[in-house]
Amino acid sequence: MKIQRIVISFLCLWFITSCSQKSIDVVNVEGGSVQGIKENNLTVFKGIPFAAPPVNELRWKAPQPVNTWEGVKNTTEFAASPYQLGNPPAGKSEDCLYLNVWTPAQSPDENLPVLVWIYGGGFSFGSAAEPICTGEHLAKKGVVVVSIAYRVGKLGFLAHPELSAENPNNVSGNYGLLDQIAGLEWVQNNIAAFGGNPDKVTIFGESAGGISVSMLCASPLAKGLFRGAISQSGGSFGPTRPTNYPGENMKTLQQEEITGKDFLQKAGLSSIAELRKLKVEELPIEPGMGGAWPNVDGYVIPDNQYKLYQKGEYNDVDVLVGYNSDECAFFLTSKTPEEHITRVHQRYGKFADTLLSAYPVGEKTVPKTARDLTSAAAFGWHSWTWARLQAQTGNSNVFLYYFDQHPDYPKDSPMYSYGSPHGSEIPYVFMTLDKNNPQTTASDISLSETMSSYWTNFTKYGNPNADHLPHWPKFSTENSKLLYLDAEPRASPVPNEKSLQVLDAYFNWRITPEGQDWAK
Repeated sequence: MKIQRIVISFLCLWFITSCSQKSIDVVNVEGGSVQGIKENNLTVFKGIPFAAPPVNELRWKAPQPVNTWEGVKNTTEFAASPYQLGNPPAGKSEDCLYLNVWTPAQSPDENLPVLVWIYGGGFSFGSAAEPICTGEHLAKKGVVVVSIAYRVGKLGFLAHPELSAENPNNVSGNYGLLDQIAGLEWVQNNIAAFGGNPDKVTIFGESAGGISVSMLCASPLAKGLFRGAISQSGGSFGPTRPTNYPGENMKTLQQEEITGKDFLQKAGLSSIAELRKLKVEELPIEPGMGGAWPNVDGYVIPDNQYKLYQKGEYNDVDVLVGYNSDECAFFLTSKTPEEHITRVHQRYGKFADTLLSAYPVGEKTVPKTARDLTSAAAFGWHSWTWARLQAQTGNSNVFLYYFDQHPDYPKDSPMYSYGSPHGSEIPYVFMTLDKNNPQTTASDISLSETMSSYWTNFTKYGNPNADHLPHWPKFSTENSKLLYLDAEPRASPVPNEKSLQVLDAYFNWRITPEGQDWAK
């Protein structure tokens, strides 16, 4: 009888404990209930809708409140990626406004920090279902990970006078950014049910995702939606220009409206109403990168971001930003020194000769020193400038990095002297390096562990440092050091800072009346 009483007491205690802890297998969110799946000590939810499908009359409109559903929605498979050229993971569809959650929490009461991923792809491609960007490994380090989808290409960024006229704010074209903001609003309203803390949200992204992070840091519409920001090869501090160049991709709303008129003409139509009636596969094809980009509309993006940061008009949150040592290694570049020199003069005008001296070309080749000019103009200068301006005008923590992990190529290799190309840091951050690849070294695995710890520490504390990690100094006007990320992470002066200063003179000139007139 004594044993029986013990068993009954244990069962009663188990029942009471189970009832007192809410399970997060099934969660109530805006729109209804969703059910996830247990995977490797996490609970994972894939394909949670955070807005209404942006189709038919909602094409080229700001995201609308999510449609409600009956019963429990099974969210165990990724939703379709946004419609784009090519074949992204999970297929593609206009009905694409979904997000994913990886949570290590066992109950909603854990109040874990939240890390929200925004994918890259030049604002023309991208997916929240990329295997290399799974939130699994970061979540195991004690944070809730969310990945948000947003519209890309002309579906996400078409501006047109008719679209501006129908908008209550008289703007158009930044629908993809508004999707991101809607996703972050969903996080604020719902993440507590997944064990996350809405007051401890950090956003992070790479390339166009990192640029998006930069834009959200400058947008009044995103104020209060996050307390920290990580930008990998991002930043948007270049001035507007009618002709796109790497790092000078932004246009004014009026300039983009002209592009929108051309898009409508390509479709052979005379109105946006007619364009909305086309099937998505019937829309004009915009090949390659640059088919879409956000614009300075005075609403989502109030002004040139350089000017906003000079005046201290931005969301002053802790930031961790950086770039890779050979960003443009595999992008299209000039094949001959003569072609390179011509292009530099065409873009930089009276600054061309100074920049060619700072970033020299070879007699018969276009080496890394020359390629570094494009890398800096597109990525490096923006991260460095972000750190400098926020250190001057803000009050939050600023951390800058330089990623330079790559194989040591022999001198007889065509890859000799190449550094770390664009995007190569992503699997290090997400801990998704292919361990079966013979080229993956022990130092790669070690660096991945270190970087993922920095990223999650920053999410938890607003500071990447911990006792077991190499110290990462804060960037300041008095101490302009960054963390050099390779096999032996260490504090370091900014590489090639004198060359960056020459490029900075060009960008400063470009925002003057003379520089603006010259670029027209």
